[in-house]
Amino acid sequence: MDHRVERDTMGEIKVTAEKLWGAQTQRSFENFKIGIEKMPIEVIRAFSILKKAAAKANNRLGKLDDSKMQIISIVCDEINGGKLDDNFPLVVWQTGSGTQSNMNVNEVVANRSNLILGEKLIHPNDHVNMSQSSNDTFPTAMHIAAVTEIENKLLPSIHLLKDTLDRLETENRGILKTGRTHLQDAVPIAFSQEISGWKHMLVKGEQNIQQSLEGLRGLALGGTAVGTGLNAHKDFGKLAAKEISSLLNTNFYSAENKFHSLTSLDGLVFAHGALKALAADLMKIANDVRWLASGPRCGIGEIFIPENEPGSSIMPGKVNPTQCEALTMVVCQVMANDTAISFGASQGNFQLNVFLPMTIYNFLQSVRILTDAITSFNNNCIDGIKPNIEKMKENLDKSLMLVTGLNPYIGYEKAAVVAKTAYNKGVRLKEAAIELGYLTEEEFDEIIKPEDMV
Repeated sequence: MDHRVERDTMGEIKVTAEKLWGAQTQRSFENFKIGIEKMPIEVIRAFSILKKAAAKANNRLGKLDDSKMQIISIVCDEINGGKLDDNFPLVVWQTGSGTQSNMNVNEVVANRSNLILGEKLIHPNDHVNMSQSSNDTFPTAMHIAAVTEIENKLLPSIHLLKDTLDRLETENRGILKTGRTHLQDAVPIAFSQEISGWKHMLVKGEQNIQQSLEGLRGLALGGTAVGTGLNAHKDFGKLAAKEISSLLNTNFYSAENKFHSLTSLDGLVFAHGALKALAADLMKIANDVRWLASGPRCGIGEIFIPENEPGSSIMPGKVNPTQCEALTMVVCQVMANDTAISFGASQGNFQLNVFLPMTIYNFLQSVRILTDAITSFNNNCIDGIKPNIEKMKENLDKSLMLVTGLNPYIGYEKAAVVAKTAYNKGVRLKEAAIELGYLTEEEFDEIIKPEDMV
């Protein structure tokens, strides 16, 4: 394998000839052989936007000439377009500030620029990293990646599932069934009302997430090493944030207090909390669906879900609620990620938090697997739900909790006697009420109308 020699302030080091990274990337690559978790490509894409915006801002401030700004922008577009993905080899488990990934991007941009130009005109630190520090660029890249992945991927998947549930709510109006609380029979509910509860969880989840994004729109860029903005023009952060907003067509602004934005991860904690809240509701929806579909003969069996694959290697004909299981496993992972993010965020010592790569890795994994799981759950399960109307009617007709409708007429105490008598003797409520002499058949039929109870 051919190599070339790269140099940095620590001396010379060999780099594989066809790779575009430089000495600092190579040192990190060799020094951190930890795990298989690579720096998320979403962070690299965010860095490409950040570096392009920084070059444009420095150009406007008269610090970077037109030709250097243009070539840096061209290479950043290549990175953002995925053309240079195999030049970002570093693992998550590196320096906690993400310094080496920042330098990985700087070196790739510089070396690729010089390759295009045919001469060494672009320096990774002096030009690509101008007016920046890893300490303000990595938190900025984290916010950019978090916002764009949520807006472009997660929110559309929520809309997809919400629209499907809206359709199911409309299609299933007028179908009555028994409600359940404490896993016990309760008073009647319309199937459409049950679905509406699922749908509104997504409505609220989306609102929570949208609100949480506001805390991620403030960018640390311009704070440089410790928040003072040393070596950056006083307007650099504002100009760069405007450029980032323009490039991504979503709003970002320069954080009001850079001392806060370099050391605190509260915005990411808050935003991931909204993801966790969504995940908690998704667990409820998935569990409801698999309980209601349980059976096919010995469970609740009130809905049919798509049969996607064989469910057992030993029991022929068995089909399982696999999409529900996949989604609930994703929920467990999101909750575990939330624990890691919360703990990492509590470790912002003095002017910097050094749990940044781990935090954004977990955050973006949550966004990614929630997006994919919601889409899969929608397409392969929810979209194909059908009500088992006969089973719903059967369960409703024999539900003892219809007795609740008798409370205003015979009182709670007598109604309880009716329910217990019906249960103990294995008869219907009507039979028990008549036997006890509390009501005639006509009076019972006039009072107990499930359609009036919902």
